[in-house]
Amino acid sequence: MLEQSGFTDVRIGPAWDTFGGALGEGNARAFEVFGYPFLARRRR
Repeated sequence: MLEQSGFTDVRIGPAWDTFGGALGEGNARAFEVFGYPFLARRRR
């Protein structure tokens, strides 16, 4: 999807627990919800 939006050299990092300690942590774990860092360049 990032490439279709005009980005190149897309790199996606490892899964990150973004809900640790939050009220919705149990639901996030039940549905395996994680955040992922990414880096990309925009075509000129």
